Amino acid sequence: MIWRWLGLSKDSYRPEKDIGPYFNYRLAVRLELTQRPGVFAIVANLMAEEGASIGAVDMVSATKTKVVRDITLDTKSEEHAQRVLDRLGKLPDVKVLSASDRIFMLHLGGKIQMGSKFQITTRNTLSMAYTPGVGRVAQAIAKDPSLAYRFTIKSNCVAVVTDGSAILGLGDLGSAAALPVMEGKVMLFQQFAGIDAWPICLSTRDPDEIIQTITNIASGFGGINLEDISAPRCFEIERRLQATLDIPVMHDDQHGTAVVILAALRNALKVTNRQLDQTKVVVNGLGAAGTACCQLLISAGVGQITGCDIKGLVLDERMDVLRSTHDHLTNFIHYDQPTGTLQDALKDADVFIGLSTGNILKSDDLNPMAPDAIVFALSNPEPEISPEAASKKCRIYASGRSDYPNQSNNLLAFPGLFRGALDVQAKEINKAMKLAAAEALANVISDDALNEDYIIPSVFDKKVVPAIAKAVANAAQETGMARRVPKHEEILE
Repeated sequence: MIWRWLGLSKDSYRPEKDIGPYFNYRLAVRLELTQRPGVFAIVANLMAEEGASIGAVDMVSATKTKVVRDITLDTKSEEHAQRVLDRLGKLPDVKVLSASDRIFMLHLGGKIQMGSKFQITTRNTLSMAYTPGVGRVAQAIAKDPSLAYRFTIKSNCVAVVTDGSAILGLGDLGSAAALPVMEGKVMLFQQFAGIDAWPICLSTRDPDEIIQTITNIASGFGGINLEDISAPRCFEIERRLQATLDIPVMHDDQHGTAVVILAALRNALKVTNRQLDQTKVVVNGLGAAGTACCQLLISAGVGQITGCDIKGLVLDERMDVLRSTHDHLTNFIHYDQPTGTLQDALKDADVFIGLSTGNILKSDDLNPMAPDAIVFALSNPEPEISPEAASKKCRIYASGRSDYPNQSNNLLAFPGLFRGALDVQAKEINKAMKLAAAEALANVISDDALNEDYIIPSVFDKKVVPAIAKAVANAAQETGMARRVPKHEEILE
């Protein structure tokens, strides 16, 4: 399977070989070389010895005796990069003039900035945009607060809020370290869905303080995106904010992930000729994302679901019970009282969904699964089982990585979810809206285009955000969550 996606023959594919560049450690190095044949070949040979991947090579300047070149190269780690630089500095006829980390350079000064819709170039414009003219608008909103949606940024604005306690897969790094991640999320909102968003990093871990702070600033926003807040605090924070505020509050690590997984699963089941209500699913990793995934799959009508965590099988309840009380799923997760192992849970399972940690499964662990097994190994950067190990034991494999097929990324969900919610000034993002988002995302790929390596569209597919936004807006109106009906020209096409 993986060898097909890579465009190789089955015999020529060698999974033990490193098949790609190391995009996370990219350097730009400026070298001064003695102007004579063979010097650059020495540099290239050193790169080959080190396993560093050379990208662009640009000429900066040249004289009769010296030539200056800029080289872009990918390395495996910061330590590997430093070793390459140290060796380059010791080469005869080679001088390292400068070296910069391309990723850090990309973040230099931050990745976002505030912009204005028009320029203030005359006294007349100033008097309308600010005092005294703005006072009339302020008085109008004071009389009718709903006018804030019409005359301020509120109608198209989301707060991206974190406490830095669960940054990506890196853990608790603090609120300051969370800022570049939140800036990135803000960029994605703007560029993929045209939504203005603001990064807000809170220096507290206290749920009460977080809830109070968000409540106090919420009037300036049309939605709240909770981000990188650790479990189980994230559940309480989201639940209490949803009960308090009259704007959408969504913890993307939970619900964005769940929507994408459900969409990918719907298409994987089409490829393998299964029905959701007859499918047995095992979810491994019952933190924020895993719990939300279980809840959404139950709402969608999955046939059977069990859940595992670090100690083994800890969610093993009758489906009729789970269906009637799935909003309180955590009551049925017994983290310290496993009734079996992950391997026990996988017996006769049609689907494995990993939201845990890397390399916890071996190829033989998939043997007890049903024929044409579906494996979603979504842990990053290392999946629960590699595609090389899983390919002989499953029919469909998905991961969270861009260098493997079927990448399941939250970016496929949250821009469209919030776009649709903002378009109708929704009071919340409810279950029906999430289910509609998952169905719309799945339907972006036509049935005749579906195959084992294409069950989820690319994040760059221009059809994704409009399809989800329209479905979410419609679901909001059908369930009474919408405060307005968007005009036709406002709907993304």
